[in-house]
Amino acid sequence: MGEIEAEALPAIPLRQALVRRMKAFAGAALDIVYPPACAGCGLLLGTGAGLCAHCWSRLALIERPYCEVLGTPFSHDLGPGILSADAIAHPPPFDRLRSVALYDDLARILVHSLKYRDRTDLAPMMAQWMLRAGDGAVGAADVIVPVPLHRLRLVWRKFNQAAELARSLGALSGRPVLIDAVRRTKRTRRQIGLNPRAREENVRGAFAITSAGREALFGKRVVLVDDVYTTGATIAAVARTLKRAGVADITVLTFARALPGPI
Repeated sequence: MGEIEAEALPAIPLRQALVRRMKAFAGAALDIVYPPACAGCGLLLGTGAGLCAHCWSRLALIERPYCEVLGTPFSHDLGPGILSADAIAHPPPFDRLRSVALYDDLARILVHSLKYRDRTDLAPMMAQWMLRAGDGAVGAADVIVPVPLHRLRLVWRKFNQAAELARSLGALSGRPVLIDAVRRTKRTRRQIGLNPRAREENVRGAFAITSAGREALFGKRVVLVDDVYTTGATIAAVARTLKRAGVADITVLTFARALPGPI
């Protein structure tokens, strides 16, 4: 029995080594068929997914100084903890908002590629930048929750881009991802083309906490994930739903942020 056990022990690390080799071989073969290319312009890259130097310079990253609540960039540094006039006059139903880049030029290309061209392979790269933009919020959170799609739209689109980003954030951070904690109960019109008031009415009462989500979310610190923050109507509707369910703290984390301009 002892000899059999001694001979069997190396099988586990050997199997792991073989799996790693097979994955590496598969990745190398895929790189030959589909060479790594810039996600912005398609220029072939040396290794891995990412952006070429030119496209990287086109990404309008949101850096400090910015409003500590809405993440709105300031043109001048007014000191730590400063809030924008909008955050003071209209406090949001979440605790803070962070985004990687302004929703223009390259950021728009990346979001549209993920959302409308089935480029789910971009999600891990975009999530890496979101993790950095979160400024420690993801690591401090209890759970990650994506903004849900209505089931009919999910069937038509085949995937939820917010869920893809959330899964990648979970893989990077080790935080649990609750895909089904919130559901979209009403099939709303597309928000594109609607004014802010119409957007707010469009998503009113459109979200609900699932039975599984009630226990999982109560008292928790949540990172709410979406691809783009525009007027904030959809995010606000989900955030209110989460707060009513007893969520203690909400950080909204998006890849892009639509903004008229810095203040």
